[in-house]
Amino acid sequence: MGVVIIDGSTVRDFVSDESEFNKSVDEQFAALDVNHDGVLSRSELRKAFQSMRLIETHFGVDVATTADQLSQLYDSIFDKFDVDQSGTVDRDEFRSEMKKILLAIADGLGSSPIQMALEDDDPSFLKQAADLEASKATRAAQSKNA
Repeated sequence: MGVVIIDGSTVRDFVSDESEFNKSVDEQFAALDVNHDGVLSRSELRKAFQSMRLIETHFGVDVATTADQLSQLYDSIFDKFDVDQSGTVDRDEFRSEMKKILLAIADGLGSSPIQMALEDDDPSFLKQAADLEASKATRAAQSKNA
């Protein structure tokens, strides 16, 4: 387990690094695309959000949420991702929505740094953003000392 410190600029820099961002999003997309058909179905995306349990907990304490409420919430999230209303989410739609979500997180963080404890193999975008920033800092320090 490691501790990372990020702020809004960390997340913005990750999103603006198109190759790193696209690589990370594409890896996440591929992991969610269980049947490997190149698009995310409603059930594939729902399964991903259910596994995160973001909605069912509040600061680590389980919150009672009815199945209907969860279903409505998951459907509204899917509809947000499914921009062309095709009934599936393609890679471009997924990238676009993840970019919006991460930029909203960056705006929320602003310049206030937060400390996060994450597993070393955590695949989250925020961990990847912190790793990218750390690698850039390391390269800059190495080139300065060379």
